[in-house]
Amino acid sequence: MSISIVNGRLVDPAHGIDDLLDLHVDGEVVVGVGDAPAEFTADEVIDARGCIVAPGLVDLAANLREPGYEYKATLSSEAAAAARGGITTVLCTPDTNPVIDNAAVVELIHRMARKLGQTRILATGALTRGLNGEQLSEMAALRQAGCVAVSNAHYPLGSTLVERRALEYASTFGLTVFLRPEDRHLRAGGCAHEGAVATRLGLPAIPSAAESVAVARDLALAEHCQAKIHFRALSTMTAARMLGEARAAGINVTADVAAHQLHLTEMDVDGFDPKCHVSPPLRTLSDREALRRAVADGTIAAICSDHQPHEPDAKERPFPETEPGISGLETLLGLTLRLVDEGALDLLTALARVTSGPADILGLPYGRLGIGSPADVVVFDFERRWTLDAARMRSEGHNTPFDGWDFPGTVTHTIFNGRVVYRGVETA
Repeated sequence: MSISIVNGRLVDPAHGIDDLLDLHVDGEVVVGVGDAPAEFTADEVIDARGCIVAPGLVDLAANLREPGYEYKATLSSEAAAAARGGITTVLCTPDTNPVIDNAAVVELIHRMARKLGQTRILATGALTRGLNGEQLSEMAALRQAGCVAVSNAHYPLGSTLVERRALEYASTFGLTVFLRPEDRHLRAGGCAHEGAVATRLGLPAIPSAAESVAVARDLALAEHCQAKIHFRALSTMTAARMLGEARAAGINVTADVAAHQLHLTEMDVDGFDPKCHVSPPLRTLSDREALRRAVADGTIAAICSDHQPHEPDAKERPFPETEPGISGLETLLGLTLRLVDEGALDLLTALARVTSGPADILGLPYGRLGIGSPADVVVFDFERRWTLDAARMRSEGHNTPFDGWDFPGTVTHTIFNGRVVYRGVETA
């Protein structure tokens, strides 16, 4: 199809555009910004008057559960949730069953995603076989199959020697290594931040040092191996400071933060709310403010959903026994725009962190709307607010602490690869 989106406010952080400009799409690419090409005729015209037209969101971390955990969610349900949330590119984590440690699983996921046609699903390959933390995966085969990064998900590596070998091997193929910085010995079975709230509630605690010690180790190895690493889901001000210092020193490192870490704190765990059981745990108000500053100044270049849908039973046990994670695809844009509402970020910066920022981390051509760019677009009305009703989420996982929260930015259209895959008329 050919589509013209007219009368909207085009915001494209990658090109520094924030202006009233029309956008024209022909097939799978953008063919015009402002004026339409000569002899261009649109099959559909979308009137975006009063709305913002932006690149489709790029999410660096979402556990889509399939294959293997379809009782939690499926690719079909989560692709629909992504489309509703304006997300057009999703990087899925490798902790499926079977694990994404061979080309056959990668091809299975890509084939299913192409058949669904609602969002682009890219695969993160396993850093070690079966995510066992010991034997390195066949990274060359994973790269050839289409994996854009490698990771051991939330599973620890067996030793610093294994990590060194993994970084060296990944560098050979130009693969970015995604790391979840956490010292498993300091974590020691904890489930909440080590602080006043965990002490009062009697919950097993995880100190901030569990993250900062791991960050120091990983940075030292990355510098030694000349490897490109990416820290997943930073949660502490110390880690953010160390990241900034490492980047200033020329170490090839990037990072993201989960959207919920920019809004919630350890205080939200009060009352043993299992929907606030996440990993890494919710930290202090000081940590949250430091993370916001790191996002604002670009030290942290991406905000992700850290999407982890669960079946109801997973959150209905005593707090330490519940499974960590939030269903976050449908609130990624809303939580990011709330930062604009609260004055923590300007709109251009906020959208950069969920579009060109994450795409640039992996050298992907998405998250931008220049001529020739993939036709991935989200149209949303910033002034039209909506309230999250968890029961009506499109994701199979309704596990969210944001039920009942008010958000700016109702999505009216999501366009993926030149096709309208979501038209929003109802509120969530």
